[in-house]
Amino acid sequence: MALGIVGDAVAAVGGLIAGVLNYMTDMFLTAPLKATLKHLEDTELKTLTGGKKFLPSEAAELSSLKPQLDQLGVSLYAVVKEDVGTEVQNFRPYFKGEIFLDEKRRFYGPRERKMGLLAFLRIGVWFNGLRAFRKGFLGNVLGEGFVLGGVFVIGRDPQGILLEHREMEFGDKVNISDVLHAARRITRDL
Repeated sequence: MALGIVGDAVAAVGGLIAGVLNYMTDMFLTAPLKATLKHLEDTELKTLTGGKKFLPSEAAELSSLKPQLDQLGVSLYAVVKEDVGTEVQNFRPYFKGEIFLDEKRRFYGPRERKMGLLAFLRIGVWFNGLRAFRKGFLGNVLGEGFVLGGVFVIGRDPQGILLEHREMEFGDKVNISDVLHAARRITRDL
């Protein structure tokens, strides 16, 4: 009984500390702006023959939807912000779609968001990194490394952006069922 009370107290204090740290770091995090189809259409993308080792765990999860997306006639693309060293080649085993380079980082805007070193104060970042590590995904320290990413599901012309997920911290993954739901709307809403 006493051990249970101590455990509950430790969990409560840990939750309080995590909440305070997240609140403090949120004050320095730029709020995302919703992307518009016009903003994304003006992006100059370069085709890459490989991929980027940025978030291989999320890439692998999104790639698991490839057969379902193919059945719906929906393409799977990755847009990366840089091509440093062998990162492009290292990413390819995790991602089953075509990969593009966005040197001007328009897909990371309209207001680019950076986490910076404050990420080390966020318990969620540590848990996300641990989760990826346990699944066998390792990161690297090459390249810029501070810009937060996201996931879009973009419908045909009149539909626009059907899903926009912006990372709130490193490793903040999109809900895969939301991606599939949005992809299904592409063919249904034609």
